Amino acid sequence: MLFTKKDVRYTEVKPPEDLFDNEPVELTEATIQERLFKTCDAMEKRGLDALVIYADREHYGNFKYLTGFSPRFEEALLILHRGKEHALMLGNEMLEMGTHSRIPAKAIHTSYFSLPNQPMEKEPFGNLLRRAGIDEGLRVGVAGWKLFTNTREDERQLFDVPYYIVKAIKELTGEGGKIENGADLLIHPDYGVRVRVNANEIAYFEYGASLAASRVLYAMNRAAADMTEMELADGLEALGQPITVQTICAGEERFQNAVVEPRKKRIRLGDSVSLTLGMCGGLTARKAVMARDAEDLREADRGYLEDMVKPYFAAAATWYSSIHTGMRAGELYDLINRCIPKEIYGWTLNPGHYIGEEEWLSSPLYPDSDICLSSGAMLQMDILIHREGRKGVNAEDGIALADERLREELKREYPGTWKRMERRRAYMIRELHIPLHEEVLPLSDLAGYLRPYLLHHGRAMKVADGCSKAAEL
Repeated sequence: MLFTKKDVRYTEVKPPEDLFDNEPVELTEATIQERLFKTCDAMEKRGLDALVIYADREHYGNFKYLTGFSPRFEEALLILHRGKEHALMLGNEMLEMGTHSRIPAKAIHTSYFSLPNQPMEKEPFGNLLRRAGIDEGLRVGVAGWKLFTNTREDERQLFDVPYYIVKAIKELTGEGGKIENGADLLIHPDYGVRVRVNANEIAYFEYGASLAASRVLYAMNRAAADMTEMELADGLEALGQPITVQTICAGEERFQNAVVEPRKKRIRLGDSVSLTLGMCGGLTARKAVMARDAEDLREADRGYLEDMVKPYFAAAATWYSSIHTGMRAGELYDLINRCIPKEIYGWTLNPGHYIGEEEWLSSPLYPDSDICLSSGAMLQMDILIHREGRKGVNAEDGIALADERLREELKREYPGTWKRMERRRAYMIRELHIPLHEEVLPLSDLAGYLRPYLLHHGRAMKVADGCSKAAEL
């Protein structure tokens, strides 16, 4: 369904309740074994003898997918082999985690991955790699944290891991071997093993996504004019759970003096407010105005609702109501471009992407994409618009796609997760009038909720009566 700004209203809306009382869900042994099998099967189909998976503080999703942990402030390598023992290369302060890895792997002390000036082994790095199973004649895939298009042979020779690692692997495999970028096996938007998840994984990821939404809603509801960014950001604490992006709490002009963290800068009446919290499983972001109504806006901003908010919400409602399993991703991209043309609304990124351990896994949503969205995909509604001289607006949250079999499994194995998803669907359909396909499962209590004037808790955007059929669950 394609909505336009004429189809949406700013009106009385019952706000979502902050009902977060979730407990973290752990990944089961069956899930870990499924992940390992899928990865090794992908290696075999590619003809790889080994897959070297790199991790550091920022880029650990592929590594954690199999080991269950991240290397915190060090670096690490996981080396998977076909038909022989896997290996973990770990620094001084992560070596003990080798005994806790979710997959069996030989731990090799690799102080090259430790912090500067810590005790360093004298054994050459290449020798350590050889102990990890990298040797003459092997065909080795190297997975960093992103892929290139991988449609040309030269692009398979682009690596986003430290040079000394790539150099050592090339020297060890020699002329009889081959090294190539293997990240696509994990995160390619069509066939990557990580882009489709099972019921256990949905429940695992839903915890972080719903916690992020809970904290953002709490911050929205405690916002008041003349608060400092730091005072408002205090509501974005995340129970000690890891975050996936820089937490944002900013008023009006952002990034002054290149500072992205919250400051003691006061957010005045009529200022823009940006709130973002990203956690394992999803990110919630909101951009609105510190105002109760249009009267609180500055004269230059009086067109905010018509020029920015309504087109944006129409696009978000189009995204949520259109997405479904079997849909060609390029079709969804085209719908968003018809709703808010790029040349007018200045969006340049993909209007959505896969989510997982990291905030952005990869994206099937690009022009002419033939990738069909399937059950098990988790995606972020991530539309960012910009018009010169106008205040911005944003309302990002994630969903999972689940066919009947996957929904039944969620309902049976994770009834708490299932009930929360049912509640969110009911809110979007009945309160916001955003129709949803039956396979769309919101991961956040804020999905679809857009309150452009932050200080008026009782009004928000919704699809106008008669513009959609708000089907009963």
